[in-house]
Amino acid sequence: MVRTEINTLLQRVSVGTRVNVKGWVRTFRSNRFISLNDGSTIHNLQCVVDFEKMDEELLKRITTGACLSITGILAESLGKGQKVEVLVENLEILGDSEADVSKGDVYPLQPKAHSLEFLREIAHLRFRTNTFGAVFRIRHAMTYAMHKFFHDRGFFNIHTPIITASDAEGAGEMFRVTTLDPKNPPLTENGEVDFREDFFGRQTNLTVSGQLEAELAALALGKVYTFGPTFRAENSNTARHLAEFWMIEPEVAFADLNDNMDLAEANLKYLVQYALEHCADDLAFLNQRALDEEKNKKKEERSEMSLLERLQFVVENPFERITYTEAIEILEKSKPNKEKKFQYPIQGWGTDLQSEHERYLVEKHFKKPVILTDYPKDIKAFYMRLNDDGKTVRAMDILFPGIGEIVGGSQREERLDYLRKRMQEMHIPEQELYWYLDTRKFGTAPHAGYGLGFERLLLFVTGMTNVRDVIPFPRTPKSADF
Repeated sequence: MVRTEINTLLQRVSVGTRVNVKGWVRTFRSNRFISLNDGSTIHNLQCVVDFEKMDEELLKRITTGACLSITGILAESLGKGQKVEVLVENLEILGDSEADVSKGDVYPLQPKAHSLEFLREIAHLRFRTNTFGAVFRIRHAMTYAMHKFFHDRGFFNIHTPIITASDAEGAGEMFRVTTLDPKNPPLTENGEVDFREDFFGRQTNLTVSGQLEAELAALALGKVYTFGPTFRAENSNTARHLAEFWMIEPEVAFADLNDNMDLAEANLKYLVQYALEHCADDLAFLNQRALDEEKNKKKEERSEMSLLERLQFVVENPFERITYTEAIEILEKSKPNKEKKFQYPIQGWGTDLQSEHERYLVEKHFKKPVILTDYPKDIKAFYMRLNDDGKTVRAMDILFPGIGEIVGGSQREERLDYLRKRMQEMHIPEQELYWYLDTRKFGTAPHAGYGLGFERLLLFVTGMTNVRDVIPFPRTPKSADF
């Protein structure tokens, strides 16, 4: 008999129909009620066993975590919490949930509350929990919505290199890619590692961004975007950092900073609206989960809006747009700065804003998403277009409540002489990026783009508070399991 997914069964199958369902046991109560989930929905399906007609040894094998195939009749449920249930006619155990209790070996996901810290230690099994089932179904929906947003607007998806010889951000925190013998690498006459003998004939790394390559494509195809993994060898264990994460990076020819801000705001609103429309059940569960967590917080630490209210608020309200200079003035006059409550005090124009400053602007001052523009050139990357004042660049960051920066972008410097000067100032060798400079030599054009951190978007949409909980297998310092 053909299997019916539980999500389909709950939405479209008529009472009285004989069905086959397969999934994993969440609970088995009173040797009668099996709660089954197959991952297609947050909702479990209750399957009712007539224990007098079932083999006793078979019933003993139905434990939490076991995988079953059940055939029976879909019937209206008289119990609370479900409209329908399956009256079991035939039951097959596809996979036992084996455990040797005498050795302390038990199925880790017993039907009780588990901390997120514990679940990170068993990331290979945490998909089976309600929380992570919801999170990763939403992650899929956001992936699809991201592609749909750009496809519907005439963008072309570009696959940029994962292995690269350039450092787009100038951060220097990159993972090296090499086939050289670590114990006995070839050396130059100066005693340095001779990367000419390496696989690519030069030193290469895992990419921190696909932006520079996307610019090359945009200056021929007009509108492109990347959606791929990026890597930072940053020794950080905060709730907002990963060593491997995913970025969306559109690049648009003939666009300026205002066009860039408009596109990014539309992009974010589209994604949040898509989640509200297509992930309602999972968001309802995560919303209630967040509300339950809020009860354990001090009154002054509680959020003013629920998860669903925050999502709706973003969709319905325009983002506040201010310059970096205006932001510094606000922060300097702010109560936390005057009372020296900021961990990083605002010390005048030129201060590199930290997450605490960004969140103050969003959550306390404006109480809405904020787009900051026109940053000092000295704290931004070489490729950002210099303003006429000679001090600031046409950069923008979008700040979200609870997250801080979620988007970073700029109008790119299309003028060859200005770009060369900035590279010289930042000690970036021209010969390393000759191909990037060529786009400014041969038919240059104004263009702009941004990077959207996918995991930070997911933090906002799901209400989770640690970036390690919105990516299937987090890569962090001293941790690369699974």
